[in-house]
Amino acid sequence: MNRRQWLHYSAAGMGAAGLPLMAAAEQGLFPQAQGAGPQAVAQGRKLPPLRITDVKTILTAPAGIRLVVVKVTTNEAGLYGLGCATFTQRARVVETAIDKYLKPFLIGKDPLQIEDVYQSGFVSSYWRNGPVLGNALSGVDMALWDILGKRAGLPLYQLFGGKCREFVDTYTHTSGQTLRDVENAVRAAQQRGFRYIRVQIAVPGYSTYGVGGAMQPQEDVPVNRRVVTWEPGPYARLLPKLFDHLRKQIGDEVELLHDIHERVPPILGMQMCRDLEQYRPFFIEDPFSPEDVGYFEKLRALTSTPLAMGELFNNPNEYLSLISNRLIDFIRIHISQIGGLTMARKVGQLCEFFAVRTAWHGPGDVSPVGHAANVHLDLATPNFGIQEGRQFNQAEQDVFPGCPTLRNGAYTVTDRPGLGIDLNEDLARKFPITDDPPFDMRWGNTRRRDGTVVKP
Repeated sequence: MNRRQWLHYSAAGMGAAGLPLMAAAEQGLFPQAQGAGPQAVAQGRKLPPLRITDVKTILTAPAGIRLVVVKVTTNEAGLYGLGCATFTQRARVVETAIDKYLKPFLIGKDPLQIEDVYQSGFVSSYWRNGPVLGNALSGVDMALWDILGKRAGLPLYQLFGGKCREFVDTYTHTSGQTLRDVENAVRAAQQRGFRYIRVQIAVPGYSTYGVGGAMQPQEDVPVNRRVVTWEPGPYARLLPKLFDHLRKQIGDEVELLHDIHERVPPILGMQMCRDLEQYRPFFIEDPFSPEDVGYFEKLRALTSTPLAMGELFNNPNEYLSLISNRLIDFIRIHISQIGGLTMARKVGQLCEFFAVRTAWHGPGDVSPVGHAANVHLDLATPNFGIQEGRQFNQAEQDVFPGCPTLRNGAYTVTDRPGLGIDLNEDLARKFPITDDPPFDMRWGNTRRRDGTVVKP
C-alpha cells in the first residue's frame, strides 16, 4: 500500500481490502503497526490478545519497613509489571484487598486498558476514596504502566511526553536534639551534595515529628501503650530560633524545609508560617490537618511563606480547591494513596495551570518501585518542584535491582523499558514482614500533657 492509498483509507476510516483500520491491523495487513488495536502485530504475524493471568502481592521489609508490592503477570512470556501498594500501617489489609478482591476482578482483562481498569476498579466497591482501596488500585495501576512501557520498549518518562530535565533534585531529612546538632547535620548533608534540606528539632521534654522524644511509660510497656508526650507551644517558640541559627551560621544558599505535620492548632500554624517568612524557607509543610484545609485561604492572605500539603489526601475534593484557588505552592500527594500513576499524572497536569509545583511524598514507606514511579513522573513534569528522596540500603538494592540512583542530592533512573526496576522474589522472602503492628501504633498515642490525642 502506498502513501496515497493509506491516506485515502485513513480518511475513510478504512484499511486494506475495505476493512476498518483496526480490523486490518489485527489481520496483519499493516505489519509495521506495532501494537495497533487490541491484538498487537509483530513482524507480520498476529499475537494472541494480551491478558492478565495472575496478580501477586509481595510483602517484604529489606530496610525494616513493611512494603507492599504488586506483580501483574500476562500471557505474554516474560511480560509482567510491578507497582507499589505500600500502606505500611495496614499492609495485611491491602494484601487482602488485592488477593481476595482485585485479583479475581482483574484476571482476563487487557492490561493495556489502564484507564478503564482504574475507573472500573475505583467504583467497584461503591464506597471509595479510602487508603486501603487507594493503595491496592495504585499498585495495580503502576504495574500496568510498567507493562505498557515494557511492551513499547520505552522508559515510562517517554510515554509521559519525554524528559523535561536530566535529573531530579531531592531533599533529605536532618534533625537533632539541639540547634548545633541540626547545624552539623545540615553541613553533613551539604557535603553529600544536597541543596535542599528538611530540618527538624527536638523540643526539650517533648517529642517533635522527625526527631523522637520522651516516651512515657518505659520501653518495657507494649508498643500500643507507650505514650509520646507533646505540646505545641514550646515547639512553636523554638522553631524560629532554629531557622535564625541556621541562616546565621550556614547562610542563604541552602534551601531549608520544615514539616509541621499538623500538630498545632490552626491559629498557631498560621503564626508559625508568619514567624518563619523572614528566613525564606523553601516550603513549610502541613501547617493544618486535612480536616482544617479551610484555613489555607486565611493563611495565604497573611504570608508569602511557600506552603506544601497533601500526603494524607485520599479524595480529590481534598486538594482540588487548594490547587484551583492557588492556596498552596507544592502538592505533596502520596501517589499510592490516590490511585497510582494514572491519577498522579492528572493531578500534576492540573497543578501546572495554577502554578503549583509537584513534591511527591517519598519516605521510607514508599517502596523502591514507588520511588521509581515518582522519578519517572518528575522527569516528565514541567511544573516539578522537588522530590523527597532517600538512599536505598544494600538489601533494598539487591531485592529491587534497578533502584533509582541518588547522587549529589539528585535522582536518576535507567533507560530500561517501563519503570526500569525489577524484584528478586527469592531475596524478598528473606526479609519477611514479622512485626505486624498494633492497631494504633504510635499515632494514636501521641498526646498532650492532659491526655488529649494529637492528630498526626
